[in-house]
Amino acid sequence: MPKNLHIATLTAGLLALFLAAPAGAYSVNKSITIGAGSEASGASTVNGSISVGSGATVTGDLETVNGAIRIDADAVVESVETVNGSIKVGSGVNTEDIEGVNGTIRIDENVTVVGEVSVVNGKIAVDAGSTISQDLSNVNGEISITGAEIGGDLSTVNGDVSLADGANLRGNLKIEKPGGFNWGRGNSRKPRITIGPGCQVGGEIIVEREVELYISETAEVGGVSGVMSMDQAIRFSGKRP
Repeated sequence: MPKNLHIATLTAGLLALFLAAPAGAYSVNKSITIGAGSEASGASTVNGSISVGSGATVTGDLETVNGAIRIDADAVVESVETVNGSIKVGSGVNTEDIEGVNGTIRIDENVTVVGEVSVVNGKIAVDAGSTISQDLSNVNGEISITGAEIGGDLSTVNGDVSLADGANLRGNLKIEKPGGFNWGRGNSRKPRITIGPGCQVGGEIIVEREVELYISETAEVGGVSGVMSMDQAIRFSGKRP
């Protein structure tokens, strides 16, 4: 799906939610808190944050338009979505899709995401022991995968990408060419792609634009294709280039 269509679809979907009868906690201009160890059937708000306490179980979605979402350690939730706001997922959490438009996504250690992780404008960071079953993507913002596993593809347009501490990407790593009339003006900076020691890319690194590509001598990569080849990658020893 094109990224601008993704924004429109996500925003329209969240706004449409508030026209229907809510299944769980609901607010328009207030924040919502689900207490530690409690159970809830979901939470939605328009202008407010959502907080889920440690060990809570939420059987419905967490959705807001303008606000952050925070999920504390060992909670179990379903899908997590916001348009304007950050998403923070604590250690040991189990969840489904995590989606945003403008804001960072931070996933702590040993988190299980059975769906995908995506944001349009924002940094994504995933810590050791976490597993993302499907794709992970953004358009603008750094992507940092540290000792975690991504079951699908990883893609960005303008973001730097770092795989470190034995991270395992089972699919392709794709750096997409920017679209629109601004290409060639403000998007001339080359993204920096670093595949660290012991890391694996099961598919290819598909490069649709020029990047700075660094691959550790101990990393395993399925190949480099597009506007660059493996021969053009800078190999390095040690922890970082």
